[in-house]
Formats: sequence, C-alpha cells, structure tokens
Amino acid sequence: MSISIAPADRVFVLTGAGISAESGLPTFRASDGLWAGYRVEEVCTPEALRRNPALVWQFYSGRRADCAKATPNPAHIALARLEAQLPGRYILCTQNVDDLHERAGSRNLIHMHGELAKSRCERECGRPPVQDHAVYARLDEVPRCSCGGRLRPHIVFFGEIPLEMPRIEREISRCTLMLVVGTSGSVYPAANFVHWAAQAGARTVYIGPESPLNADAFTHILAGNAGEVLPGLFTVA
Repeated sequence: MSISIAPADRVFVLTGAGISAESGLPTFRASDGLWAGYRVEEVCTPEALRRNPALVWQFYSGRRADCAKATPNPAHIALARLEAQLPGRYILCTQNVDDLHERAGSRNLIHMHGELAKSRCERECGRPPVQDHAVYARLDEVPRCSCGGRLRPHIVFFGEIPLEMPRIEREISRCTLMLVVGTSGSVYPAANFVHWAAQAGARTVYIGPESPLNADAFTHILAGNAGEVLPGLFTVA
C-alpha cells in the first residue's frame, strides 16, 4: 500500500511506545518491561514524588541511562524525512518521553507526556524546564531551582494533564491525514485523537504489529513493525 499526500493535505502524526520499542526501549505493558518491579503509584504519580522523591529519581535516572544507549530506528528516520517534504503542514505528537524523534531529525513535534532529558521545579514556580541528561545516584545530587525547590523529572505523571492540549486539538481539527504509529489506543486522551480527526473528515491510518483498541476509528490499519512499514510508504505530490 502507498499513502498519497496531496499538496493541500495537512498531516498529524501520533506515535506511542511501540515505535521506541523497536529501538530497544521496552514498553509499559511488556511482560519484561521497563516498569517491571515498580508499581505506577511508586514512581509516576505526584503523590510518589512527595512521598519518596529518591525512588522517583532512581527510576527516571535508569530510564535516562537506557535512552542514552538507544538509537533512532528506520521508523523515526522515515517520519523525519516526511516532515522535510511537508514544510508547514506536518506535525508530530508523541506519547514517548525519549528523544529518538529529535535525534532522527524531527523538528516540529510535541511531547505530550513530557521529556526525559528535561527537569523542572517541583514547586511549579513558573520557570521553564531545563535540559538535564544527568543520571543521579543519590537524591542530594539533584539540582535545585533558583527558587529553592528541588528539580523533578519533566514527565507528566498519572493524574496530571498532558502538555500542549490546546495546540494538539487545534492541529487535529485542521489535519486531513492522521497517522498513528505504535500505540495501543488504551491511554487517554491520546486514544481519542483518531476519533476527533475522523469526525473532522480526515483519513486515519494505523501502523503497528497489533490492532489497537480503537481500531474501528481508522480508515486503514497496516499490520507490521513501523520500521518495516513506514519507509517508502508515502507518495508526496
């Protein structure tokens, strides 16, 4: 199958954990996955940060170390090349917190669940997040904000609102093609994005090894690993 992109088309891409899994980063739901041995409430909630910041930082420092070893795969590269062909009418929204899209060359993107390589003030004092690739062995190594608050991972914890939702909704409302890659369709609000696009009349295409839970909302479902399906998939007019 080839997906034709006309001069008037606007493309919205949503990626999930599946695309990073192809680079060796385990998914949340994998039986041998990244979160094995940790309960969500221990490391990924505001309450966990207040209760045991050392454990939260231990977990996310481990994720940073894993991410540093990973490299972009052919799917990341194919999406970056597609963006280069569609200046001004392409946007990528990812549920992933790694930086593999950036390292592949993607530029116009939104990290709706935050970024692993950034930290921000735990007091939410209003200062912007800062770049932070450090792997901390102890809590007393974690820097403090200029206001005095300790930095926290720039991650959207469970129970927190995803980032840049107004911009995401605006971009979905005007897209004519939505491409969803490697996400199970079980995490909201991202699982609703395809429904919003379909209601606005957009074509909707899913790529992944298994059908998502929201499969009925897609115009086409392409079974397979994104790194194998995405390269050569598009014809840009």
